[in-house]
Amino acid sequence: MASESIHPASAPSRRVVVAAVGAAGLALTLNACGSEDDSSSSSSSSDTAAGGSVLAKTSDIPEGGGKIFKDSGVVVTQPTAGEFKAFSSKCTHQGCAVTGITNGAITCPCHKSEFSVTDGSVKKGPATQPLPEEKITVSGDSISLA
Repeated sequence: MASESIHPASAPSRRVVVAAVGAAGLALTLNACGSEDDSSSSSSSSDTAAGGSVLAKTSDIPEGGGKIFKDSGVVVTQPTAGEFKAFSSKCTHQGCAVTGITNGAITCPCHKSEFSVTDGSVKKGPATQPLPEEKITVSGDSISLA
């Protein structure tokens, strides 16, 4: 039986441990700010119209508010009666998916940016760019992605 020289393993330096913990925290933060559920790229509705997949009925979108279609990546709003708009549901600050619409504002949960339901413009930062407008068609009582 051969004898091996046993050397105690040196522990990582404090600097290495602090750097590793910092890198792990940064990775978690960036993942949380940039994550978006892309598990389905199609609408939950299988109906189709001339412009594409039907997102909703006009009666589903409240006047002065809107509805978020997570699977399609859009927010559809009705700023005034009979006027429908659509915007990307991806916040322009760091890419988080917006999650709410209250008091005429589309809200992002990550850093509390707010966007106008009328034109997607920034109502409250830290976002500095408006939500990009998306093309929709309204045919009868159906709203579809163009």
